[in-house]
Amino acid sequence: MEAQLEQTDFTNVIENNSNVLLDFYAEWCGPCQTLLPTIHKLADELKDEITIKKVNVDEYPEIASKFGIRNIPTLIFFKDGQATDRHIGLINESNLRDKINSLKHLF
Repeated sequence: MEAQLEQTDFTNVIENNSNVLLDFYAEWCGPCQTLLPTIHKLADELKDEITIKKVNVDEYPEIASKFGIRNIPTLIFFKDGQATDRHIGLINESNLRDKINSLKHLF
């Protein structure tokens, strides 16, 4: 998994991948760090089905602002370039898998 979404890649990632999950986080955020192993595991395991990228809100505040990120961690799910769902706060692996599976089946 690529560690960080570069600002210049942001639009390309969303527009050129059918299924995208952005994880908005910060290094100092405890819940973000708790979620990190699950994000890495699913990014590796589901790499052929969904593109998962992390966005550090301290390094890229303009991206966070564009999506109205007020709390972290925040996960935003994109289908064919459109934001379709968001989850704020911690989420367990099972529930995150369910959200990803529902995203893949949207038309």
